[in-house]
Amino acid sequence: MTLDRLVCANCAAPVNEGRCPVCRANRERLQLEGPFAGLNPAALIALLVVLIAAVALLAHQTA
Repeated sequence: MTLDRLVCANCAAPVNEGRCPVCRANRERLQLEGPFAGLNPAALIALLVVLIAAVALLAHQTA
């Protein structure tokens, strides 16, 4: 999930603004999860399919 869509239950402001300690803590936690944490499962599957297709194409060209 991305920060721009989250609303804080404590202060009712967007989490990415970091208005209260709860917002700031959640923003920091989400930023530490890594670059693929914001992707939905469909995007991850599509990325995996593209990667497998690229490896298969490379293997076919070298054979």
